[in-house]
Amino acid sequence: MVSRIKTFISGLSVKQIVYSLTTILSLLLFLLLTVWSNKEIEGLIDQQGASRWDAEGGSAQVSCFLADHVKLEEFSILSFESQLEQQLKEVLPAEAYSEENGKRLVVDAYSSMGRITIVSEKGTLEANAVGVGGDFFLFHPLTLVSGAYFSGDDLMKDSIILDEEAAWQLFGSSDIAGQSVMIGGVPHYVSGVVKRQTGRFAENAGLDNTVVYVSNESLAAYGTGEGISTYEVIAPNPVKHFVYNAVKEKLGVNEEDMIVVENSSRYCVEALIPVVLDFGTRSMQNAAVKFPYWENIARGYEDIKAIVLIFQMLFLLVPGVIIVVFLIIKWRNRSFTWKDIGNRLIDMKDGIRKRAKGEKDKWEHF
Repeated sequence: MVSRIKTFISGLSVKQIVYSLTTILSLLLFLLLTVWSNKEIEGLIDQQGASRWDAEGGSAQVSCFLADHVKLEEFSILSFESQLEQQLKEVLPAEAYSEENGKRLVVDAYSSMGRITIVSEKGTLEANAVGVGGDFFLFHPLTLVSGAYFSGDDLMKDSIILDEEAAWQLFGSSDIAGQSVMIGGVPHYVSGVVKRQTGRFAENAGLDNTVVYVSNESLAAYGTGEGISTYEVIAPNPVKHFVYNAVKEKLGVNEEDMIVVENSSRYCVEALIPVVLDFGTRSMQNAAVKFPYWENIARGYEDIKAIVLIFQMLFLLVPGVIIVVFLIIKWRNRSFTWKDIGNRLIDMKDGIRKRAKGEKDKWEHF
């Protein structure tokens, strides 16, 4: 085997060896870029809600980011949920939403940004806060150090989740689930402590300081909340962009006052091509939309993935051009004619007929 490989290589010209090595290197770089970029995207937990909720891949995750002046109320969200569920029931088979199934058709969350002042027995902390509603932590499964998440739908709106820095500043420990703090003179109870994302992207996206999570109601009542600014939903996607279009058309917000993103497909080639084409202008926003930290991180990786896509195309183009040139040269130096090809096809056809007839005769004699 080794001797055959040596004989084959010795029969190649220097030009053929260079082209072969270039092709192999380009394909290898393409593979490495693909594996690395896919691994990075898989690490964006805020973008993977649909795959966690629906392992079969039939659902879409869509996010809507609202302009500062838009006031989205909870009753508008409930109305949208009802409309979306009704739409889905009209196109999905009955077993998809039967009571026996036990799985909700639509899961969603909303959030607001602001600041609050937290007081404990050991000190006072003014921190950036995310006011959450619905199944926020299903969309954003932050890494828990201790305790547990709370639901934005809980009857009592007095829970808080601290990041590690806040926990140490207020209590000198991260194992503090169940401890109480005062917000606006009202007791709140620590549900859990989470790790804060680190790295250049995270810090530039808004995670350079401590962040805490409270109910949307608590932030509005005791902090400096700016109102609901983000709405997120996961639902079955019976046709392409079904959930995306529903959010744009039925949430009750003018299209120019919101930016809607289909998270579950934002890193596919089809979605990245517009990012490549708009690379110099995509950061220019006419709507006064302030993205939360997780969307800023996702958009940063969108830019990286777009650059990676350009290099992937180049690394595929190089071997593609080499193969095409090789085939053209081979075609020009061919030693056969179209007539030879036709005769060869006729011979193959006759051979197939003979084999088929032989099989038929064998079974008849049997």
